[in-house]
Amino acid sequence: MKIEFIREIAAPPELVWQVITEFSSYGEWNPFVTACDAELRAGAPISMTVVLGKNTRDQVEFVSQVIPGELFEYRMKPVGPLLHSYRQHEVMGLGDGNTRYRSTFELNGWISGLVGLSLGSALQDGFQGMTDSLVSRAESLV
Repeated sequence: MKIEFIREIAAPPELVWQVITEFSSYGEWNPFVTACDAELRAGAPISMTVVLGKNTRDQVEFVSQVIPGELFEYRMKPVGPLLHSYRQHEVMGLGDGNTRYRSTFELNGWISGLVGLSLGSALQDGFQGMTDSLVSRAESLV
């Protein structure tokens, strides 16, 4: 299962990056990840409170890649070949003061189809809500 959104944001890439990586502020604007604590360092844990439909859950994943100002990626601890995922935030300046933001989530493994059937709609809604709210937050700070 792959969920991807691409948005043009009327804000400079530095500001969009700041919003994405200011984890302590997620509760102010993010309807999907309402609390977050992380370091921008490969291998560091990222602790999140995630709203999936009517349920809220705490989870810990791990930062896998950081290219400052451009890319932030984290992954769940794999469950062998059964289930693994990654999440990316990608920021690209368009040269006109605007930014292209790409949000990607991919779930793979033997049971990913089953997980997709049970959580796919809530994940889709959550990532869309976060993406739309990121656009609003960044543009309101310009």
